[in-house]
Amino acid sequence: MKLAVLLLFIFGLTGGVKEDKTFWRNIAQKELEDAKSYTWNHNRAHNVILFIGDGMSPDTITASRIYRAGEESYLAWEKFPHIGLLKTYNTDKQAPDSASTATALFSGVKTNYNVHGVDANVKINDCEASYNADHRLDSIIDWAQAADKSTGFVTTTRVTHATPAPLYAHGANRKWECETPKGSICKDIARQLVENEPGKNIKVIMGGGRQMLQTRFNVTNIDPLDIWAGQRKDGRDLIDYWIQDKKNRSLSYNVVQNNEQLASVDLINTDYLLGIFANGHIPMDYMRDKSGKGQPSLEEMTVTALKILQKSSNGYLLVVEGGLIDFAHHRGHAAQALLETVRLSDAVNATLRMVNPENTLVIVTSDHTHSLAFNGNSKRGNSVLGIAEYSKIDGIPYTTLSYSTGGPNNNAYTIVKNDKNESFAQRLNFEKLQSNTEDFTYSQQAAIITDEAHHGGGDVAVYARGPYAHLFHTTHEQNFVAYVIAYAARIGPYANHSSTSQWNFIWLGSLLSLIRTFYAY
Repeated sequence: MKLAVLLLFIFGLTGGVKEDKTFWRNIAQKELEDAKSYTWNHNRAHNVILFIGDGMSPDTITASRIYRAGEESYLAWEKFPHIGLLKTYNTDKQAPDSASTATALFSGVKTNYNVHGVDANVKINDCEASYNADHRLDSIIDWAQAADKSTGFVTTTRVTHATPAPLYAHGANRKWECETPKGSICKDIARQLVENEPGKNIKVIMGGGRQMLQTRFNVTNIDPLDIWAGQRKDGRDLIDYWIQDKKNRSLSYNVVQNNEQLASVDLINTDYLLGIFANGHIPMDYMRDKSGKGQPSLEEMTVTALKILQKSSNGYLLVVEGGLIDFAHHRGHAAQALLETVRLSDAVNATLRMVNPENTLVIVTSDHTHSLAFNGNSKRGNSVLGIAEYSKIDGIPYTTLSYSTGGPNNNAYTIVKNDKNESFAQRLNFEKLQSNTEDFTYSQQAAIITDEAHHGGGDVAVYARGPYAHLFHTTHEQNFVAYVIAYAARIGPYANHSSTSQWNFIWLGSLLSLIRTFYAY
């Protein structure tokens, strides 16, 4: 089927296939037959893999698909049989942040902006409230470990960043990655990862964030200091603490910090793997050092994680975050965001080749949208990073992609004077400035200039395949995801759920339906 579609695409471009009514009717008929042949999977999910594209809005997905291989193509998850929408608002904000939305995704409870692993009783910076056990939330990692499943997470951000933090930590501020307010009783996120449960029992942890874990570390051209983040200053070496903990418990472990070390891991004899590949976030893929001393791709980390977790006879739960999509959007770098989305698709494709769809639930979603806009009216086949057309009002070109909000680099206007010496704003002509709109460092124009491009408040898509993937079928609250995972895998709130009782309920429903039908006649 894939070859046939590819040939149709190639011939279409070369004039070999006319996209007339017959062409489109054949495509629709094939999709209809595929849809009719699909059956729901009621197996128990032995394994669960949750992919999160941070800031991956619907427009980001569409633009990334075109960027990768044209309008006719699909990203890895776009052919999953079940799709829904998730409402991303917080308990106190219409447009959310990543910590609060990750808390909803991982714990099944919505919460306040900028807090993590706690419910709405905890306000920003209220350390004491976050220490109240009644306000703390168990995550899907807690639930999976209680069911004796192996657990892991990989991310292109710091391992202590906003999205992974709610998997294992509880706090009143997502910024408390390596320190908390002076005199505070709260532990920082990094310490919770290596000292507390469930963090200390997570078998695979990979990403960046060395400067959050160690007080002393090297700064090189390959691995610079992350000036956007804090830096541990308490003298602790949490990587060494992690090693000592595994030694004390007689566990097989490995610590890796570059591509060369990752490639040499003895996967058979390693049960716990800590991979910290950068002082801050792992670099954007377009500038990532791919040499032995450099950093791995999201796909490479995901594949390694799966190879370790798949040794578990009780199954596993893996969370994978493509975190730099959001980072690129915040700076208005659309090309970087699209490439990072494509790299997430690569990781999903690699995963699909390694798992059994009959017993593995795979979910792909996003935590929130962004302010990226997909504008008209470019011709089909045009570069999605190129010019859409020239404005009919001012005659100045605009790009297919722009941002509704953006930082100073996204400034679209300059102040000019007319012949009456009156000042007014005129949109910058990037064409006259000889700007390359397809360059990775080009910042698309924004309508409103703020400190940076801000998150959006729109719905995000959720795609699923495998056991109970059909439970995603409409517009859901974002916290629904954790409950689907729990129900499909029989963990957490559904750990004692009986499939027999489920089928008894189904048969009872069928019987009642038959009785109603009988009396209707």
